[in-house]
Amino acid sequence: MFVVVDWDDRRPAYLQLRDQIVEQIARAELTAGMALPSVRRLASELGVNLHTVHKAFELLRDQGFIQVRAGSSAMVRPAPGTDTATALAQALGPRLAEAWVKGLARSDIIGAVEAILDTFEPAADPVTAPARRVGQGGLSCLLSIYDDR
Repeated sequence: MFVVVDWDDRRPAYLQLRDQIVEQIARAELTAGMALPSVRRLASELGVNLHTVHKAFELLRDQGFIQVRAGSSAMVRPAPGTDTATALAQALGPRLAEAWVKGLARSDIIGAVEAILDTFEPAADPVTAPARRVGQGGLSCLLSIYDDR
């Protein structure tokens, strides 16, 4: 696991850590059952306060990405088998609305989302290893909220 804190980033350090860990899970760089460094070790390596790493781990735990057991390190949780479309819409909605209000075209927003999704898919032969795809109408459905432009 490799994470960094960008002090020029406007996001708080704990959110940067949370986002980087989620991205690594999405890219299968961190897989179910893998142990994360201890809060103390990661804080020391990054030069941040213990509470910063603890807050990131709490958020990851609360969002179902990791499990934390007292006296042991945090581990990546298996992907939940539940539908997360509502949670995704709630998380993306404000960001998509912001992009829309700032004048990004629908095609640019979709292109940006697809480019991000492409980073999570390993290069694979589509015949032998089908890649994940946004369900029919999935992203379009999320963006349809902003059609009244």
